[in-house]
Amino acid sequence: MSQCFNVSTTIETMEVRSTYRYARISPFKVREVTREIQGLPVSSALDLLAFTPKKAAFLIGKTLKSAIANAENNANLKPDGLVVKEATVGEGPTLKRIMARARGSASRILKRTSHIRIVLSDEIAIETRETRKAKRKAEKKAAKKEGGDEATQGAAASDQKPAKPKRSKKTKKQST
Repeated sequence: MSQCFNVSTTIETMEVRSTYRYARISPFKVREVTREIQGLPVSSALDLLAFTPKKAAFLIGKTLKSAIANAENNANLKPDGLVVKEATVGEGPTLKRIMARARGSASRILKRTSHIRIVLSDEIAIETRETRKAKRKAEKKAAKKEGGDEATQGAAASDQKPAKPKRSKKTKKQST
């Protein structure tokens, strides 16, 4: 089983890439895990992958560790300040196999492969769950403040138009 890691480093923009090519897993299965780690700091991404019980998590973890090693050795970056800027999965070549079926016919089995590409960067500000939570609260407060103004306008509009009474549910009469 051959594995191919392609490494390229761009020093000007402080981005480090690592690619795991020809991974023997369907890209659909890998994308599910890569969506989870995008935008996370490297340490929390590794933690998340360590506790995800999927084959894809193991393969992405290998690629992420390779990217971290590239950042340390090739670009002289510290892994503490790195963020997963991009985690993409492309489709690799599909191996076509056949399985014998009834009456001498055969059906095709598609064994899919994928190319996992991870880009780390130190430019993006690290966003933790706490900062996301605080950001959401601030947005809700702003929306509530704007909504409060609309609520007073809505109350004035409701004085002009009477509200419809709610209908009660009809019950069926039992015949005897």
